[in-house]
Amino acid sequence: MEKTKVSQVALPVRGRGRGTRPFRVLSEWLMPYYPNMKKKLTMAGIEKGPEEFLDGVVVSALMGTVTLMVLTFLFLNSINSEVVWLAPLFLVYLFMCYQYFMLYPDVKITKRKRDIDYELVFAGRHLLIALKSGMPLFDSLVGVSRGYGAVSEEFNRIVEKVTLGMSMTQAIREVIQNCPSNDYNRIMLQIANAINSGSDVADSLEVVLNQVFREQVIALKAYGQKLNPLVMFYMIFGIIFPSLGLAFAVILLSLIGSTRFGIDASILLLVFVMIAITQFLFLAMVESSRPKYVI
Repeated sequence: MEKTKVSQVALPVRGRGRGTRPFRVLSEWLMPYYPNMKKKLTMAGIEKGPEEFLDGVVVSALMGTVTLMVLTFLFLNSINSEVVWLAPLFLVYLFMCYQYFMLYPDVKITKRKRDIDYELVFAGRHLLIALKSGMPLFDSLVGVSRGYGAVSEEFNRIVEKVTLGMSMTQAIREVIQNCPSNDYNRIMLQIANAINSGSDVADSLEVVLNQVFREQVIALKAYGQKLNPLVMFYMIFGIIFPSLGLAFAVILLSLIGSTRFGIDASILLLVFVMIAITQFLFLAMVESSRPKYVI
């Protein structure tokens, strides 16, 4: 019986799959705990499979744990402390690093949502003007598929699907399934419903676009009201308390006597680090809570 010959091109393909990656078994064990991982990666714009992403998370978590263990060992050795604490810290560091890297898709989804919402109203107005001028819906979508950043990429996905032969409503519904922006999904879903019902697309788009615009204005006003207490806490804990607290501490310690208590360079360095952390946290909080719209 003649044996079947296997070409050299097919050999590497057979080598792929289970066991080719050292952490694939662990990734497959973790997969049932993340049933929505594939959809989350798609919404985040990460072009990786769930197993491949978990492989990277496990490797990154191990590398981060090893780095933290080395730094902790150097710190404990410098203060002549027992290194027996490294054993429980390994599990703590591993859990923290794993959870930290697992947040990457959520961060990407939030960033992508903000990028889409950034020029959504301007792109919607462009689309509305084109429709009211008599242009077909497809040509209007082609017009806004460039020049508006991330939201143009979403319009371009619809244009590509329609060009390949898919119906307009089906293309819209498939694109909005993987889009993290609720405002964009509402606008496009309203357009799809208007097409199915046979109503005027421009009128339906104008109604939902005005609603989105009003909600963005309300969000900006709410941010302005939220910023006032943040500035007050920043003035207290970032400027007044450190400066006056350090001055009062110097005066109080000078009255008690510098033989027992004193402020040396290490204490000043610690105060400086605390002030720097407070400044960073405040700026990060303000930046993360600020709505990014062009209206």
